[in-house]
Amino acid sequence: MELLTGEPLALDLVNTRSRDHDALDRTADFGDWLARQSDRLTLPGEPFPAADLAAVRRLRGHVEAALDAARQAVPAPPDSIAAINEALRLSPPYPRLEARGVVFTSVARRDGTDVSRLLTQLAEAAVELLTDPDVGKVRSCEAPDCRMLFLPAHPRRRWCSPTLCGNRIRVARYYQRHKPDHSQT
Repeated sequence: MELLTGEPLALDLVNTRSRDHDALDRTADFGDWLARQSDRLTLPGEPFPAADLAAVRRLRGHVEAALDAARQAVPAPPDSIAAINEALRLSPPYPRLEARGVVFTSVARRDGTDVSRLLTQLAEAAVELLTDPDVGKVRSCEAPDCRMLFLPAHPRRRWCSPTLCGNRIRVARYYQRHKPDHSQT
């Protein structure tokens, strides 16, 4: 299963579910996704427990519902807003003063369990995307059977990935143009 990553973190979360695979079904798949997000998330110190995947799946569903509403310019479901806000309260960041010799620095810290810290970070990413003026520009991939979402950097972008769906579409078009016409035999 090829995961689409590199979009805003909230879109990457929604894109953990493709047409035929869900990266939140198995801890190993979710671990792979987390590793790809290591520059944007504080990763759990231990392997992510399977029981906690249900909480991530629920949050993903609420983020997806709120995002769908934003894309359609309709009010978001109140339960989705409440769930995102609840996740924000689980492990809010706070500054911590640290001293290294005579130099003071402020470092952001979070209390709570690994899952509460992760849910809060994912909820913060959802808030960032949902409040971005460009949220209405989020698009669905135009490839058949693809459910991935992306925020196009270029207005002509049509596929989630030029190397995945874009290449499949181009190959299919080429085949259609060059296949032998057996109807004239």
